[in-house]
Amino acid sequence: MVETVTLSNGQTMPTLGLGVYMNEECAEACKVALQNGYRMIDGARYYENEVQVGVGVGKSGVKREDVFITSKVFHNDFTYDGTMAALKDSIANLGSSYYDLYLTHSAIGGKDARLSAYRALLDGKASGMIKSVGVSNYSAKHIEEIREAGLEMPVVNQIELHPFCQQKPIVEYCRKNNIVVQAYSPLLRGAFDNPVIQELSTKYSKDPAQILVRWSLQRGFVPLPKSSQPERIISNGQVFDWNIEPTDMAKLDALDRGKEGAVTWNPVDVDVE
Repeated sequence: MVETVTLSNGQTMPTLGLGVYMNEECAEACKVALQNGYRMIDGARYYENEVQVGVGVGKSGVKREDVFITSKVFHNDFTYDGTMAALKDSIANLGSSYYDLYLTHSAIGGKDARLSAYRALLDGKASGMIKSVGVSNYSAKHIEEIREAGLEMPVVNQIELHPFCQQKPIVEYCRKNNIVVQAYSPLLRGAFDNPVIQELSTKYSKDPAQILVRWSLQRGFVPLPKSSQPERIISNGQVFDWNIEPTDMAKLDALDRGKEGAVTWNPVDVDVE
């Protein structure tokens, strides 16, 4: 059974979710995930499959209120009116009256644009369209803008996170400020050929992907592994009844290469202005 974490606003969120980035079999993937214990789907407007997420949830047999669904507004819509329109369109796409979590997708666009989009999401929350508001690809300096503006702090920051790109300064900041860190691309986009990952896969009789998801959980992150293959979706979720030993966690921790270890766009260092 998927475990949960309590966000700073009191809402509970599963500690594991299905990522649906550019997944053309999104509806089927969501259905399979939910029928096999997942309770969170991480989507975004940029992925162009919000409708499919709603279809997959509907076909799963799991009640909407038992599924934690996320989407994100892309920086192209970072005005107040643009973000509010995007949010309303996302609601219509999903076929539900609300999202459990809605994020600004990155810090691209400048301070004024970021804050305008964030204010729109807070108003969306006040009107019941969103239960929680967060950010994605934000560094500490971007989140501090929100504090300085006197606005409610985000409950989540979703960033690229895996042993090769551990984003330690951002993680430390989020922990100090009671912001839960979600980990996207936790599976290195399938680059499993590292000797340490292979060694631990053999030692624990687990897939490399399971080793990576388990590392993320034990580090206190909320991983969002993506797959369109039913057997992979299922195995990626079988990570709650075993542990990686501390000495082996240390081996994985030692793989950190900072920014150089990123496997995606990882735009956390975009200028503040």
